[in-house]
Formats: sequence, C-alpha cells, structure tokens
Amino acid sequence: MTRALVSMMKKPKLLSLIIAFCAGLVPWTAQAQGAYPNKPVTLVLPFPPGGSTDIVARTIQPRLSALLGQPVLVDNRSGAAGVIATNYVAKSAPDGYTLFLSIDTHAINPIVYKDLPYDTFKDLVPVTLLVRFPLVMGAYGGLPANNLKEFIALARSQPGKLNYASTGLGSMNHLLAENLKSLAGIDVLHVPYKGGGPAIQAMLTGEVAFCFLSYAAQKGQMQAGKLKPLAVTGARRMADLPDVPTVAESGFPGFEAYSWIGIFAPAGTPDAVIKRLHQDFTATLQDPEVKNKLVAAGFEPVGSTPQELGQFVRREYDKWAKFVKDAKIRFE
Repeated sequence: MTRALVSMMKKPKLLSLIIAFCAGLVPWTAQAQGAYPNKPVTLVLPFPPGGSTDIVARTIQPRLSALLGQPVLVDNRSGAAGVIATNYVAKSAPDGYTLFLSIDTHAINPIVYKDLPYDTFKDLVPVTLLVRFPLVMGAYGGLPANNLKEFIALARSQPGKLNYASTGLGSMNHLLAENLKSLAGIDVLHVPYKGGGPAIQAMLTGEVAFCFLSYAAQKGQMQAGKLKPLAVTGARRMADLPDVPTVAESGFPGFEAYSWIGIFAPAGTPDAVIKRLHQDFTATLQDPEVKNKLVAAGFEPVGSTPQELGQFVRREYDKWAKFVKDAKIRFE
C-alpha cells in the first residue's frame, strides 16, 4: 500500500469525495461513448456520381445531417453492379456510422452472382425504403425513332445492330430491356456499364441506342434535346413528360415496373440505432423542401418500416428469380 493511499485513508472526508467523483465519471463516460450519433455518418453508394442513388443521396443529405446533428458523407463505391459497395457495408462495424444506400440490384444480385462475399438477407438489416420510381426509356438524340413503337419498328429492320446500356449485369435496367426484347421480338445487344452516369455518356455519344434509367438522371440532357424519352415504365405518364406514353400504352398491356432505393445497415446494428435512423430518414422524406425536390425529379417518397422493407426485398428477389428462370437469361 502506497504512502499516498495510506495518507488518504486517514482522511475519510477526502477519500469519500474522491470515490464519489470517480463513481460519477462512470455513467458520464458510458453515456458519452454510447450516444448516437457522435461522429459523421457515411452513406455508401453502389454507383458513381450522376445516377439515381447519387441524386437521392445528395437531395436528402443536408436535412438528414441537420436531424442527426452530424455531417452525412456520401461515398461512391462503384463496381460489380453494387457488390463492392454492399460487401464493404456488410463487413463494416455495426454501429450505425456506415450505411448502404442501395438500389434494386440489392434484391437481384443474389440471383446473378452465386458466390457473393456476403449474405444479402443475413449480413445487412433494413432501415427504410426511401423512394420508388418508374424508369424512362431514354435514347440517343440522333436515333431515328421518337417513341417506343417507332423504336421497335427500327430494331426489327436492323436485327442485332442496335444495343442498349445497363448499370451492370442483372440490374433492373438490364432485366427490363431483356423483358422488352422478349415481348417485342427484337434482337438488341447488351452493353453493361458501372452506373447511370457512364450509361448516359454512352447514349450521348451514340455508343448505345437506349437505356432504362430514372428521369432524374436523364432530365437535364432530355431538356437540352441531347437525349429523347421513348416510353415510361410506370402505370401512368409522368407529369414532366405528358406526351411520352407508357410501355403499356405502346402495345404491351399490363407492363408496369418501378425501381427503388432503400437504406440498409450491417447486421448486428443495435435496435436503438436502427430506430433512430428510421426516425430521421423518414422525417427527412417528409420535409417539404426535400419531398418537393424528389417529386420534381420523378421519385415517389415512401418511408417504410424496416420490416416492410425486408419483406419487400424478399418479394423482389422471388419475382425476378422467376423471371430470370422463365426467360432463360444467362449472366455471363
């Protein structure tokens, strides 16, 4: 026993004060360490800037940051149709500071890739479905077709000579184009890219004839006349494109398809953190300014519960797995 400790023990009042002070530090320290969030939160995106995920992320970023009380960072990690970004988040610490802002490929990649480095349904947990949106079949401005019917006639007259872009094997735009190819009986070639931005650049140069992408990603180029909208995949025409028919109106009754974007966290993230994230993401979607910007860009804000998003992803997986099997699509 040290002389200092013996000396303190001889002074009961001093010793009591020191013990009380140290005891008071314990809950304060625990509270400081456990408070969420107490540092920046990162949204990991599966595609480069210019596409739908990037547009949605940067639209919600300022308001979400204000609600969380911490900076919200956007980290674009493109490649392998979202597999690289998904794996990064799945292997991240389950503390709520690294989140995955994913698009529809989240439910489709388990169909495309049989050796994923993560388990889609076990290694990530849902937070909320942010938005859903119809896709617009955009085309190269110089293409001699101004709507889907004219495009199909053109493609039938030039079998195997026209091609289309996608954001990767098994992406929604890949599967929709293959679906159209089958329904219309046309022969068009698939050219995969690493995201919506690169796909748009390919259309602008005429490297590809068309691509199914969000209106938000193509809006500026369409307004400038550099790209032309041929059809919309939703159930009704878009307010910004009143003269552009739906795919269903163009000779394919019942055709209806939407893409979607959701938030996921690494498995093991505390329930309290998921609850806080769900609260702030859904509040962000309800903010008038954020909501108006999303709607103007062609997005439909949703804000589901975590459970609803989990069930939705499973249904999407089942639907597209059946389509791929029935259509005999091979991902090679």
